[in-house]
Amino acid sequence: MKVVPLGAGQDVGRSCVLVTLGGKTVMFDCGMHMGYNDERRFPDFNYITTTGDFTSRIDAVVITHFHLDHCGALPHFTEQRGYHGPIYMTPPTKAICPILLEDYRKITVERKGETGFFTSQHIKDCMKKVVPLHLHETVWVDDELELRAYYAGHVLGAAMVYARCGNESVVYTGDYNMTPDRHLGAAWIEKVRPDVVITETTYGTTIRDSKRARERDFLEKVHSCVLRGGKVLIPCFALGRAQELCILIETYWERMGLKVPVYFSAGLTEKANRYYKLFINWTNQKIKESFVDRNPFDFKYIKPWNRDYVDLPGPMVLFATPGML
Repeated sequence: MKVVPLGAGQDVGRSCVLVTLGGKTVMFDCGMHMGYNDERRFPDFNYITTTGDFTSRIDAVVITHFHLDHCGALPHFTEQRGYHGPIYMTPPTKAICPILLEDYRKITVERKGETGFFTSQHIKDCMKKVVPLHLHETVWVDDELELRAYYAGHVLGAAMVYARCGNESVVYTGDYNMTPDRHLGAAWIEKVRPDVVITETTYGTTIRDSKRARERDFLEKVHSCVLRGGKVLIPCFALGRAQELCILIETYWERMGLKVPVYFSAGLTEKANRYYKLFINWTNQKIKESFVDRNPFDFKYIKPWNRDYVDLPGPMVLFATPGML
């Protein structure tokens, strides 16, 4: 077996790991590094081949989840570099990926004025190549190579992937979370015995306060600010952590009887919440059970943001996505 990190080997971002097992080569993730504005933002695809014949060198691409450091280079790799083989991802990832890719393309091309970047059409054409990968379902790429996805927590649709070819096997985790949160369950995988486990270690050596202590500290700071008539700006991405924070604020506002307005980026977040409603079966048991009475992503206290509100007097809380800042 041969394992080659083309990105994220010793840094965060640009996740892309080539694994050759049983004579077949799988590319796990195809991410973008958000810290660069040149060719270094993409994985080192020239390592695979300098002739551009990627399809004959790679048997499958597997995307673990929709964050750009794991999927951001995909349209570049397929539409600009010429990979035409199969791409596997879960249905929620396939639905949400193009939203984030298009949002990033707008910022890069329309705001920063970069040229040569992938286009909206490239994103659409790339997504047409995607084959859905359902949890616990064995998918045969060909007669020898099999893939199986497991629930990873982290964000909606995130998966860990078991791949086997012949007598060799590997588990690639992507980002995963062993602690359930307010809207997702904990990662789970059945008893498999791979030859190699490739796992995310971003916080591997970090000891953090308990989740409850961090949430309490966050809510106390927000409450203290609005009580003094202040405005709270919370920078966040529109998907993933944002939904977790929205549920946290919503629950706290309900419990404390607060009337201070809370706003979230219009547009992107509404799209995101639509998919969270659509893929409710990917959330945790508590969310599924409350879904019978009401959709927990139909927020009572959190309203869409309008730029006209910027000069409104009095306290408010605003969740701001990168496109708003």
